[in-house]
Amino acid sequence: MGAAAAAAAFTFVPRHVLGGTRYTSPSEKLNVACIGVSGMGGSDVGQVSTENLVAFCDVDWKHAAGTFKRYPNVKKYRDFRKMLDKEGKNIDAVTVSTPDNIHAVAAMRAIKMRKHVYCQKPLAHDVFEVRQLTEAARKYNVMTQMGIQIHAEDTVKVVVEIIKSGMIGKVRKVDIFSNKNWGGGTRPQEGQPVPETLDWDLWLGPAPWRPYHRAYAPSEWRRWWDFGTGTLGDMGCHIIDPVFWALDLKYPISVEAHPAKFNNETYPEATVVRWEFPERGNLPPVTVTWYDGANRPFLPKELEPGRKLPGQGGLYYGEKGTIMAPHMGGPRLIPESKMKGFKVETFLPRGVNHYQEWIRACKGGPKPSASFDYSGPLSETILLGNVAARAKQKLFWDGPNFKVTNVSDGEKYLKREYREGWSL
Repeated sequence: MGAAAAAAAFTFVPRHVLGGTRYTSPSEKLNVACIGVSGMGGSDVGQVSTENLVAFCDVDWKHAAGTFKRYPNVKKYRDFRKMLDKEGKNIDAVTVSTPDNIHAVAAMRAIKMRKHVYCQKPLAHDVFEVRQLTEAARKYNVMTQMGIQIHAEDTVKVVVEIIKSGMIGKVRKVDIFSNKNWGGGTRPQEGQPVPETLDWDLWLGPAPWRPYHRAYAPSEWRRWWDFGTGTLGDMGCHIIDPVFWALDLKYPISVEAHPAKFNNETYPEATVVRWEFPERGNLPPVTVTWYDGANRPFLPKELEPGRKLPGQGGLYYGEKGTIMAPHMGGPRLIPESKMKGFKVETFLPRGVNHYQEWIRACKGGPKPSASFDYSGPLSETILLGNVAARAKQKLFWDGPNFKVTNVSDGEKYLKREYREGWSL
């Protein structure tokens, strides 16, 4: 989009189209409430601090102390439900930066109040929650964005531009990988004293009751089925993002997983997941394969001796060439000699970071590029990898109708039971 067109879209989209509670001009600050303000949540607070911060919510005030100190005049809550009920009339937009088990219940409550929502990845803990959030955001007509921050970075956009422009030809195979490991472990036999600053019941939210233990919080929750989404949920949304964007992907038609030995408590220490996507217009079917932990894809035959894969990233196999794209670096052709004279036609917009893109949209600007309409199917795809690991078989997926077609009880893996007192 050219600068003039972007400016026009930014200035003239009427507020009633966005479903907001009141008109907010581009020069006026949004009233933002933040749910989860320590760790990544603290970083998110800083990114939206260009706006008017009206309320913070965190279940552990010790870990949130740094953010509270930086913004001493912002009201503080432990329970996001109470915060939204009491401050709702003063709130335009909400950030959700909690562990995965809270994402859906917090984001959904805000959406139903017609608040714009920025939610960290993955969008929710399970596939059902993701679909419900995606549909609710559309129903209530709010501006949304999922926290895949590098979506706005030039390095990702260059990958998309190379592939969309046809510079490596049609792509039928992509390998993506991460050397992280959020799996393994044994359930603690006994609990530990709950820290005085932590509301453990609120931290659990809709998850099953477990006695407090440092094996869960504050930092190890990702490896547990109850609370996190494993390595796939942590890094998969980031690393599959340029694949989804460049190849116009939406729902896979099948998914299979080959995990290392694991139990029903924690995620596998290493997994290979394979998704098959159908034709999309003039784009051919494509197979996307994920490798994590100690698993690595086969090296491309064109890769020069001594040249290694990055720790995280992707390999894109086109009819005319192959790209190696590190997760946090610029893409390179394989072999490197093909980079001589290689120029990329840039056509994606630059200059607006991930958070400001969402804020701009909340004020009437263009729809964010990682809105739930885009990031919802992406998150579903990632979380279906965990579903396939639990099901221990290849699943055929009817995305439009939200159905596993080849397993009679396949739906049981898509939705968890909530603890009493919690609902979506």
